[in-house]
Amino acid sequence: MRTETTGHRVAPSRVLVVEDEAPLADLVATYLARDDYEVEVIGDGRTAIQRSREWDPAVIVLDLGLPGADGVEVCRAVRTFSDCYIIMLTARAEEIDKLIGLSVGADDYLTKPFSARELVARVGVMMRRPRQSATDASSAQQTLTFGPLTIDVAGRDVLLDGELIELTRTEFDVLATLASRPEMVFSRGQLIESVWGTGWIGDDHLVDVHIGHVRRKLGDDPAEPRFIRTVRGVGYRMGSGT
Repeated sequence: MRTETTGHRVAPSRVLVVEDEAPLADLVATYLARDDYEVEVIGDGRTAIQRSREWDPAVIVLDLGLPGADGVEVCRAVRTFSDCYIIMLTARAEEIDKLIGLSVGADDYLTKPFSARELVARVGVMMRRPRQSATDASSAQQTLTFGPLTIDVAGRDVLLDGELIELTRTEFDVLATLASRPEMVFSRGQLIESVWGTGWIGDDHLVDVHIGHVRRKLGDDPAEPRFIRTVRGVGYRMGSGT
């Protein structure tokens, strides 16, 4: 049973499937229900935004091409009130580059056609992610500082020059992982294992997507980075902030 605790009640984790191709939506919903998720299906973007606010799903499976409001608009709207996991579905691999540039805040991307089993597996990996996956028990009590950047690990807050920076759950975990061991260069594989978990399957290019999102939100120039440095041929490490 895939469950989440709400007060004293344990209930199935909620997954909202937002897809206007009814056969595909029904197939995905069937596989998720078989894995004991509570599932709702919605076929247009504007209704999806409203329902996301009302129902508070743990995961949204979100198609990019939707009537009413496309997946980009839905994702941006949801991110104003929820840090739920979002898996974006795209019809073409090239669209992922568009999503990277838009920095819409999705946690994962899947290109059609895809296996329903793979999608369910990715949802499962997300639901197994610990809330403080980036750190151990001791560092979870720390406030980490890198020049003007402050990372409150326990409170999951990021401040730049005293101003709160809004990061998604995954973006925070990526940043906190790098910050937890600033002397270490993390490969993409190591970041995947720390943030997404050992059971995650997919393209490790996803790491670069989230690094790009965090850099943009921190105003960090990749050519002259202060906070996230690229080590060519190896991966990423935390900068000093100066």
